[in-house]
This record gives sequence, C-alpha cells and structure tokens, in this order.
Amino acid sequence: MSRLKVVHSLEFVYDRPAQASYNEVRIFPVQELDQTVLASSLTLDPPMPVRSSTDGFGNTVGEFELLQPHTRMSLTAETVVAVQREEIRPPVISVADVVERTVKTMDLAETVVQTKLTEPPEDVAKIAASLMQPEDTNASARAIAERIGADIEYVTGVTTVHSSAADVWELRRGVCQDIAHVTLGALRSVGIPARYVSGYLHPSLEPQLGQTVPGEAHAWVEWFAGRWVGFDPTNSLPIGERHVVVGRGRDYGDVPPLRGVFDGDSSSRLEASVTVTLLA
Repeated sequence: MSRLKVVHSLEFVYDRPAQASYNEVRIFPVQELDQTVLASSLTLDPPMPVRSSTDGFGNTVGEFELLQPHTRMSLTAETVVAVQREEIRPPVISVADVVERTVKTMDLAETVVQTKLTEPPEDVAKIAASLMQPEDTNASARAIAERIGADIEYVTGVTTVHSSAADVWELRRGVCQDIAHVTLGALRSVGIPARYVSGYLHPSLEPQLGQTVPGEAHAWVEWFAGRWVGFDPTNSLPIGERHVVVGRGRDYGDVPPLRGVFDGDSSSRLEASVTVTLLA
C-alpha cells in the first residue's frame, strides 16, 4: 500500500477584468475499493463557496462562481490518498461473451460508442482486429493497448485538448490523453467496452519517502473483460499504486480538470501544476 499526497494548483489570469466566471472542477480522487481518500480540501482565491455534486459518470464535481470583476482566480486542491492496488487478472472470457453482455447493459453499451475524440482511422481499426484473440478479451485488449502505446511517441506541445484520435495517429505523437483516445478507439472498434480515466501519477518508479516531486495529471484506459481492468498505454503498464483515479468517462471531454466560462472581452491564460509526495 502507498499513501500519496497530491497538490493540484490551477490559476486563471485575465488580461482585462472578467466581470464574472462560472466553473466546474473534477480534481477530487474517487473513493473506491482499492483507493481510500484520507483527507481532501479545496482552497479558492478569491474565497467563494463550492457546491459538490455527482455527474452522470459518478465523478465528483465542484461548482463555484465568482460574481465580481477579477483579473485572476486560483484554486488549490490537496488530497491524501491510500492506494492498495494489485494487478487485476480477470477470468478468461471470450469477446463474443463480452459483446453479448454489452448489448444488455446500458453502462457497458455507452462505452463501446465512439466519440469525436476516439473515432479511429481505418488502419488503427485494422491493427486492433489483427491482434484479436477471440477467446480471451483481456489478452486481446492488452495487446492492442501495448501496440498503440508503442506506436505513438510521447511528445508535449504538438496536440491540444481538441485533437482527435485521427489527428494523433497521423502525427504518431502526443501526450497521455491522446494515447488514451487512440487506444479507446482501437478497443471499441473491435467491440471491447473501454472508458477514459483521468487521475494523477507519481512519476518515479521508486518514489522516495517524504520527497515532494513534480507530478502529472495523467490519463489512461480501462476495458471490460468480465470486470474492469486498468492499463496505462503511455507507460505500457497496469495501473498500480502510483496511480490515483479522479474520474471516468467516454473521453477527456467528460472529465476535464476545469471547465468554465467568463463574462468579459478579455483573453485568459491558465497555469497549472501538480506535486506528489509519498507519505508511506
């Protein structure tokens, strides 16, 4: 088991005063069987009340508005999470059985539908089909995820949050979000239910106790093979105790860390940082 402290800071800076802003944040780690939230706080500057709700995917959403002129707005979320996670080894189940179960279950059916961000180009779908082991959904999904992760180079600054799987595949470069989208498109193209996961990752393979390091707002995938299995295609490894789950959805658009609008004719700049500390 690992105990991690995650500090996620976001700041909006406007070149001219915004008259008001309305915002949603999805930066709170989830409470689930292998992940326990021990402490959590959100600090806003200027101070303002925060409403908490749950979206249609079960993610915790913080909502707040600033109804006065402002040139900056910042927030800092601090969370301590205990993670006790082992690699999931699901029972062998055929793709046909998974497909049959999918058409009978609304939650699964939603995760095989492609979105604008995950729709795969033809050659990605062909690669996925070529890696299929019809009697073993989990082995098929892992082979696909490993292949997509190997074929896309991790490079920052070449894509945006609006880049589609087709855009990324053409470049063969992108960040974790992009690699997750291409992987989702490949998995869904062969009928395997798959969902996007947002969260955090401690960047060190051997974290040092008590050392605070720059962390990562990270993204990976989960596929359904009789049960949900998490895999990080960017780093080609199963989800482990360095991963902290924040939210799940069909693609990035369902779980952005911050979504908002403001009233004014100024432009804005977003600055973000994440730090992670192994506490135990």
